[in-house]
Amino acid sequence: MDTTEILKKIRKIEITTRNMVNDLFAGEYHSLFKGQGLEFSEVRAYQTGDSYRQIDWNVSARMGHPYIKKFEETRELNVLFLVDASASTLFGTRGSLKSEYITEVTAVLSFSALSNNDKVGLLLFSDEIERYIPPRKGKKTALRILRDILYFEPENTRTDIRKATEYVYRLLKKKSIIFVISDFLDTDYEDSLKILARKHDVIALNVRDDAEMELPRAGILHLRDPETGEKLTVNTYSHRVRNAYKIAAEKKQDEIATKFKRMKIDLLNLRTDQPYAKELLKFFKMRLRRKSA
Repeated sequence: MDTTEILKKIRKIEITTRNMVNDLFAGEYHSLFKGQGLEFSEVRAYQTGDSYRQIDWNVSARMGHPYIKKFEETRELNVLFLVDASASTLFGTRGSLKSEYITEVTAVLSFSALSNNDKVGLLLFSDEIERYIPPRKGKKTALRILRDILYFEPENTRTDIRKATEYVYRLLKKKSIIFVISDFLDTDYEDSLKILARKHDVIALNVRDDAEMELPRAGILHLRDPETGEKLTVNTYSHRVRNAYKIAAEKKQDEIATKFKRMKIDLLNLRTDQPYAKELLKFFKMRLRRKSA
């Protein structure tokens, strides 16, 4: 694909997702993420009208009279997209690849963040760290993120979520909002994600293709695992085979849901055969209600 076609595709995504942000997401995003960044301001003597909840009891005990700890809401937040660029995302049966679907979801969230005056950044990972764009403001950063998710060619094919989350933990000092966008076809990442979530606000988006959940009745299929290269021949005419596949896929998704529930990290399941706008909006509103309760 030449440069003109690349720019045309990115421009189309930009227009589509910007309109979506303006119509649907900007208010929900601002309501959900405003005030998440609280930074220490000062300790000062208690004054009439101060809330007793702000009292710093340790300092008050040492000084012999009440002192409060003041925090200020940060004006801007860091938003980082931790995006799976492994070979399994280059799969699609509904007119678009998972990687293209991920690009559009990231675009909506990027432009929502920019409308909130936040900084946006990207970390692309496979089983290695492939590309890092530090959080910055501005449309140019958002467009670079879209270009890299769509057209960057990773050097590796497999997935290592643990390595990516440990890298981000060491890298980001300021509390940030981190969207982990992947198909989560990986293991042994729970401990590292749990540690990351203690420091940052972590949200997981699990992107799946319809055919990953249920085999089509399409005769003899010669399949190859894009990450390992392992080959398999499957007779999809067989009801028993299709049913076993469906049960295994559902079990895998249940295991992923259980992991995130145990980690206390919000998980949103997205399917490429379903519009993401409605699901994102519902997710934002659910999270806002919970935080307001």
